[in-house]
Amino acid sequence: MGATTISSGERARAVVRARRGSGLVVAFLLLPCGGYALARAGMLPEGTPLALGLLSLIGFVLLPALCEELAPFRHSSSHLTARTLTGERSVDLDRLTTVRLVTTFSYGGAHRLLLVRDAHGVRLGVTTRRSVKKLRRAVEKAEVNAARGIPAPRVSRAARVHLGLAPGHGLIGHTVLGFLLQAVSVSLYVSAVLRLSGQ
Repeated sequence: MGATTISSGERARAVVRARRGSGLVVAFLLLPCGGYALARAGMLPEGTPLALGLLSLIGFVLLPALCEELAPFRHSSSHLTARTLTGERSVDLDRLTTVRLVTTFSYGGAHRLLLVRDAHGVRLGVTTRRSVKKLRRAVEKAEVNAARGIPAPRVSRAARVHLGLAPGHGLIGHTVLGFLLQAVSVSLYVSAVLRLSGQ
């Protein structure tokens, strides 16, 4: 099926798959709480929350990656379709609602993706050069249409800079804030796991 003939049923299924994937990752992150409850009941060893917590740190990597585009992908004049970890998603470029830049960090350095959401609730993490160019043209078109009273998508400043639609001194502020947010989140999670395991 071409990307121009996306049915409402397919869109709804994509949204449901995305929500299930996110729900599984969140449940994975909450495993130490379940381990703590079972350890308190004497059903598991006391160190279980710590072991589960270290394993669950993978969830911090998986959560933003769930919607990231993977090859192969298809483009049409009005849609951006790509495979993700939770299945195929197709974003309607004529009905974008939000575009924001998400920056995560790992041993390889910073990783950026443009998180795009359309009016149907479908989200896609755009990373490839070809998709970024397509998204940029869609945002420019939406801004032209906004002059005629058609609602334009909300595009964050960092996303505008990343798309080359706004001047700026790079993305230093966004990158620092993203790093601090991720570092604090992981630190709080680890300290909570350590408390649950009695360390």
